[in-house]
Amino acid sequence: MPRTTPDDRATTPRRPHLPLRPLWLCRVCAAPWPCPVARLTLRQEYAHDRIALSIYLCAVLHDAAADLYRLNPHDGPDPATLFTRFLGWAAPRGGQASGVGHAE
Repeated sequence: MPRTTPDDRATTPRRPHLPLRPLWLCRVCAAPWPCPVARLTLRQEYAHDRIALSIYLCAVLHDAAADLYRLNPHDGPDPATLFTRFLGWAAPRGGQASGVGHAE
């Protein structure tokens, strides 16, 4: 059995870390989506348009909240937890200007 060289691994297509709906788990690693790999991928894809990333994540949060509530209507998802999971990680941190609320 031949060994895989680093060059072979680099050309092997990787499965994207996409959500499995309506559970909102990662299809690859089964972590709550967006998993760490999905977060990195989204940050790279939207590196030059953080506002578009936030808008996309708001839409995804809306869909996830509806799906998760439908699955468990008596003990639905906690809104603060969902916000942190879907949007909290994408907010600009100290040192990065967001352009919002800054008076010049």
